[in-house]
Amino acid sequence: MDEKEIKIPQSEPELITKVGSLQELLEKASGVRAVLDYDQEDSGLAENVPFPFLALVGQNQMKLSLVLSLLNPNLDGVLLIGPRGTGKSTAVRSLINLLPDVRRSLCYYGCLEEEIESGGIDAVCPVCAKKYGQGDPLSRLENVSLVELPLNSTLEDVVGGLDPQAKANSRRQLKRGILSRADRNLLYVDEVNLLNDQIVDAILDAAAQGQYTVRRGSMSATYRSNFTLIGSMNPEEGHLRPQIMDRFGLRVLVKGLENKEDRLEAYQRTRAYKESNRAFSAQYAPATRAFKDEIQASREQINQVELSDEIAQIGLELIEDLELDSLRAEITLFEAARAHAAADAREQVNLEDIRVVAPMALRLRRSSFIEQYIADQSSETELLEKAINKLIPPQDLDQED
Repeated sequence: MDEKEIKIPQSEPELITKVGSLQELLEKASGVRAVLDYDQEDSGLAENVPFPFLALVGQNQMKLSLVLSLLNPNLDGVLLIGPRGTGKSTAVRSLINLLPDVRRSLCYYGCLEEEIESGGIDAVCPVCAKKYGQGDPLSRLENVSLVELPLNSTLEDVVGGLDPQAKANSRRQLKRGILSRADRNLLYVDEVNLLNDQIVDAILDAAAQGQYTVRRGSMSATYRSNFTLIGSMNPEEGHLRPQIMDRFGLRVLVKGLENKEDRLEAYQRTRAYKESNRAFSAQYAPATRAFKDEIQASREQINQVELSDEIAQIGLELIEDLELDSLRAEITLFEAARAHAAADAREQVNLEDIRVVAPMALRLRRSSFIEQYIADQSSETELLEKAINKLIPPQDLDQED
């Protein structure tokens, strides 16, 4: 078939200059069709140009979960579960041009102004306390980074160890690992279910405590590790350990596109991106900049979003009906609802926020093993109580008192 015969009429991308909320922008920009007819020249240079997030077709729940994780670090990240070829890795890597700014410490010990605001002047080192008193900054704004953990990483790569360059010069010095570099960033693990158990344990410890310690002989160092964990996996390749599953706040099942028109549009956009990634990404650049600004504004607003007792009670009733034991269920549900409200430029969580985020926040939190285990223990507890009451009746205890 001649190549011209498969082309469909295209219109110029819609110029998005004003939107009512981040949610509206996401829906509006994702519908912009790609322009395929343009001249391209191969510069011969390699350049990291990710597929534009706003060019992803469909997969609204996956995209929403990733955006909410950018707005609220308290969500503890996202797990994307689905077969190969459904755009999981592409979606995560496309976040690069949307990542917000965070405060990076200028101090060797990582002191920040927010520590003084919450814990007083003694919460920082003496040097930073003096700088703060003089009105000098303790930090600067920098872009959040997407740090990837390769599947073939060694434990030394992940946590850090002796610096080989320093060792070559007859010096001993510790080198930071991936977990340390992920501090205040996004840590992405593709095929997270295939990770070595030692590395999983290291991630769990670092994520739970927000820091970890490396010891090599007489040398040791404690590194900060407050990161948002994003993982993707294909369940056909193996299950995920319950311990690390519990570290992901939002869980999304990613399926292939069902609509033929969507699949054709996804093909057209993928083809255009492969032919010239820079030209294709440029079409979405104005909307991407607007979207990033919306994310930054919503992230800064998140602390002003309130959850009323009435809405909270409805959320707790939902969790009770589902018989979920983990307290992380309501933490994730309420934090996701607050992020969703912030994305809609509101300062109050409503029932619609709960309804939208509940599937992502509460999915895969039930365990048939735990349910059976508790049932077995309940039977044993009944037997114990019967035996105790037979030999030591409750009235005998009352007489002793």
